[in-house]
Amino acid sequence: MNSRLNRLGVDIGGTFTDVVLEVGDTLFSTKVLTTYAAPEDAIIDGMHQVLLKAGVGAESVGQIIHGTTLATNALIERRGAKTVLITTQGFRDVIEMRTESRFEQYDLNLELPEPLLPRQRRLTLKERINAAGEVLIPLAEADVEALARTIETAGYESVAVGLLHSYANPEHERLVREVLQRRIPGVMVSLSSEVSPQMREYERFNTVVANAYIKPLMKSYLGRLEGRLQSEGIDCPVFLMHSGGGIISLESAAEFPVRLVESGPAGGAVFAANIAARYGLEKVLSFDMGGTTAKICLIKNHTPKTSRVFEVARTYRFKKGSGMPISIPVIDMVEIGAGGGSLAHVDALNQIRVGPESAGSEPGPACYGRGGESAAVTDADLILGKLDPDNFAGGSIQLHKDASGDALTRTIGDVLSMDQQTAAFGLSEVVDENMANAARVHAVENGEDLAEYTMIAFGGAAPLHAGRLCEKLGINRLLVPPGAGVGSAIGFLRAPFSFEANRSVYMRLSDFNPTTITQLLNELQHEATGFVRTCDANAEILSEFKAYMRYSGQGWEIPVVLSAEHALNPDVAVFQQRFEEDYAALFGRTVDGMDIEITVWAVNATTSAHDVEPAETAQESGDASVQSRRSLFDPALGKELDASVVLRNGMQPGQVVTGPAAISEDETTIILPASRKAVMQPDGCVDIQPIQ
Repeated sequence: MNSRLNRLGVDIGGTFTDVVLEVGDTLFSTKVLTTYAAPEDAIIDGMHQVLLKAGVGAESVGQIIHGTTLATNALIERRGAKTVLITTQGFRDVIEMRTESRFEQYDLNLELPEPLLPRQRRLTLKERINAAGEVLIPLAEADVEALARTIETAGYESVAVGLLHSYANPEHERLVREVLQRRIPGVMVSLSSEVSPQMREYERFNTVVANAYIKPLMKSYLGRLEGRLQSEGIDCPVFLMHSGGGIISLESAAEFPVRLVESGPAGGAVFAANIAARYGLEKVLSFDMGGTTAKICLIKNHTPKTSRVFEVARTYRFKKGSGMPISIPVIDMVEIGAGGGSLAHVDALNQIRVGPESAGSEPGPACYGRGGESAAVTDADLILGKLDPDNFAGGSIQLHKDASGDALTRTIGDVLSMDQQTAAFGLSEVVDENMANAARVHAVENGEDLAEYTMIAFGGAAPLHAGRLCEKLGINRLLVPPGAGVGSAIGFLRAPFSFEANRSVYMRLSDFNPTTITQLLNELQHEATGFVRTCDANAEILSEFKAYMRYSGQGWEIPVVLSAEHALNPDVAVFQQRFEEDYAALFGRTVDGMDIEITVWAVNATTSAHDVEPAETAQESGDASVQSRRSLFDPALGKELDASVVLRNGMQPGQVVTGPAAISEDETTIILPASRKAVMQPDGCVDIQPIQ
């Protein structure tokens, strides 16, 4: 074995930082509390722990793949750089005016979220380009020079440039950058024509503002991380997971940090897709629950569903439309504030509510004994018997049951006249129903029946709640893979190098122009391939082609995947046929007599996926040995049951555990309801199905 091929996966979450070291076919992992002031400290700590477990030195690490919530947190907490937006005269208030949509239709006192930049940080230039890319009002360089003086005097660190229709013609944006870099050499500049060259100025302006806002922070962090790793004797390439489910270079990540938003959850979806491929599962519901949020993703044909727009920093109970739209390629998932650290409260209607506020790692849930006073989901799990207070996170964190009980009494029990256990039951059921409802809505919106799906659960808190979710959703099969507690970090090690380039070029099928399409897709393919080459200069690179299409007059598009042959040798009949097939699959019908239009084109360049070995399935071969017994509350039955406790690493292939039970390991615990049984598979997956 070449020791230089040892690979390290690192996922910084809101509560824990997960570190996984892959040595040959063996994984060594750990969870350490996230260090907010200097996130690289937790990485170094976790790295030393896994190197020690593996018995190898730091010099043996040949590649590091990293995902982080730092970009997301900076946007949520509004702690980015001092940033200014330069836009076209008359469009200064686009990011404040938003769209006509209301995320809470009947709330007469609806408060819209504040834009990332206040009005005084939005400047304008007299210029105009139309939707065809033609210059209507030329941009005077003297005007840009005057604006540069204003920016320099105000001391802005980062500049977002979002001019009208720059996706069709970027020459004015490039002129702005050229002048700014000449006049203010130290300032960072982000162009919307590079960050998100797509139509719809509200989404595009928001995306370039977000990129500029977090760019200095992420460049600083990535530079510090690289320096710390080198001081620890690690001199190897560092790559970043991006939101679309692939890996990009450190340099690309520093230039386009907005692509790192959702990078951790994307790694989890890749992890679940890898398990789905090994088990030959065509329809999978990925369930990732960590310390701060829960993420749900539909995976069909071993591929996570993707989108080109998503929202970050939702301000109203994680409601769609209440956040900041970011227009980049992203794995499409539902994210709700339901993690182990999510805090509970009782609202004005005496209803238990959970999240989106989280205790994080500082101070953490009350049971951590680090100063947390409000009840969190983890506190309820502890009271209900789902967690062993002496063996949490491999015994590295002692949990305090009395602190959890006090917090539940104070937060819920005293308000609603409940005892501790009933308060914990209520909190747990609310959070489980929130997640189940989010999954139902997501499935309906995508025309899917969850009864046909298999759930794959991972993340530190997911195996605690997945069994109950399956009961609520009518899902029969649940897989909890090995390394579930650090699933996203393992997903980083399974992801290909990839980059998606996209551009808005409007075209109706009635005006179909094969020459324009071929030239455009060749340009996008060259751009995307160039980014992947910065990660691996010699790899075989595959290209995936997509057109976003709709009927004329509709407000939104659907993605239509095209083969390389159909994309680069376009035929109008093939485009229409592919669109109508996908449209009918999603909505159950097509619309006769309507013209079809294309708004966005995309090419994803990717290295080949890792080879997947089909998983063997074990026959049931007797009961697993029970280490101990403890009381476990079963929410479906509404009472405490005597449950067996089984050590996961002591189970042999084919051995069976019948619920109620807790299957324990260092990084998580699988809770088996009374309605389910689990079978250990040869690859270490715990396969959970209803008791017949």
